[in-house]
Amino acid sequence: MSFEKTIPLNEFITLQRGFDLPKDDRLEGSVPVIASTGIGGYHNEAKVQAPGVVIGRSGSIGGGQYITENFWPLNTTLWVKDFKGHHQRYVYYLLKSIDFQQFNVGSGVPTLNRNHLGSVLVADIGYDNEKRIAEIIGEVDDKIQLNRQINQTLKEMTQAIFKSWFVDFEPVKAKIEVKAKIEVKANGQDPERAAMCAISGKTDDELDQLPPDQLAQLRATAALFPDELTDSELGPVPQGWSIVRFKEIIKKYIDNRGKTPPTTETGIPLLEVKHLPDKELRPNLNTAKYVTQETYDSWFRAHLEEDDIIISTVGTIGRICLVPKNEKFAIAQNLLGMRFDRKRALPYFMYYQMDSFRFRHDVDARLVVTVQSSIKRKDLETIDLLSPTMDLQLEFEKFVKPFVRKQQVIETEDLRSIRDSLLPKLLSGEIDLPGNTPSE
Repeated sequence: MSFEKTIPLNEFITLQRGFDLPKDDRLEGSVPVIASTGIGGYHNEAKVQAPGVVIGRSGSIGGGQYITENFWPLNTTLWVKDFKGHHQRYVYYLLKSIDFQQFNVGSGVPTLNRNHLGSVLVADIGYDNEKRIAEIIGEVDDKIQLNRQINQTLKEMTQAIFKSWFVDFEPVKAKIEVKAKIEVKANGQDPERAAMCAISGKTDDELDQLPPDQLAQLRATAALFPDELTDSELGPVPQGWSIVRFKEIIKKYIDNRGKTPPTTETGIPLLEVKHLPDKELRPNLNTAKYVTQETYDSWFRAHLEEDDIIISTVGTIGRICLVPKNEKFAIAQNLLGMRFDRKRALPYFMYYQMDSFRFRHDVDARLVVTVQSSIKRKDLETIDLLSPTMDLQLEFEKFVKPFVRKQQVIETEDLRSIRDSLLPKLLSGEIDLPGNTPSE
């Protein structure tokens, strides 16, 4: 089957420029404010009823967002004002498949002029065929979204554990509180037991319901936390923990000499900033750029290994990820890989410390702003880090690894690959649709 009937895009649908809404004018609410690259905030009023489709007009061109709740599109976007009887989700996939970069009229900031879109011809395949394509690709997309939600929930759980142990020091403070009560009045309370409650989120009575082996493991973990705080450069920290500079615990940096390597269409994937996820620990390996084995061997000072950490250092600063097991890839010059001295810092602990608010704040304070924001390696090395005992770092790693392993990242990447290869074939008619009826 092939789709031969075409129509100009500006006759197929009507695109409308979004609306101004400065941040100072936004009121508290749950209505998403849609920017060219995603949700840019929230407001108490919607301008457009869902479902809606939005593409980037300024700053970031094209792309495509399918919005399932009433929203406010910003003036950096174009939104579909009139679908003209076409299936909304199909229109979203159609717009995602178009390279709008060819219509960039901006000299500095990329800008899309919608008046040029009349030259874009799209297939007019009929509503029934549009609906089938949207259902096929939509089923894959829905599974990807479900995986993302699962991953985000699991990551939030591990972040909560890190915050409890290493930011709020809840097990330590629980011990301190009970210890103070004991000193004032003998009340039979056990500081170790109080820490066990803080770690597990269970009451004292609920602890007694745990199997003996779990209770023993919980007590062993609680014993790793001290019962005093002491002053440090970062404020009060648990006694026996130290403060170290980033450079003191780095074993090796992995980069590509600050230059763009020659790329090919096949070979070893080359990762850029956009491949570092916001909500997942592992990178998105679905890239269009590759390097040859020869370039991989000669261009890079060192190669990434499992559980090395990658951080973005140019443009979008501070995105991080852990290197997956049995994956081979290279990184662009706007990324920096690092391997820590495992006698002083374990990778899972360091990942969550580098994902914490304080670390990101310290990174922001060291940014160099010219044409693009960036952070230099020598400035990263001056950041102070919390260094708990290695026994406790190891216990944290054992505690969070089951959550991390459950993340559906590999499956999600496979689904993305299926979606991205299937979509153009369905849109072009290269693949027959089941039960197809000719378009009118």
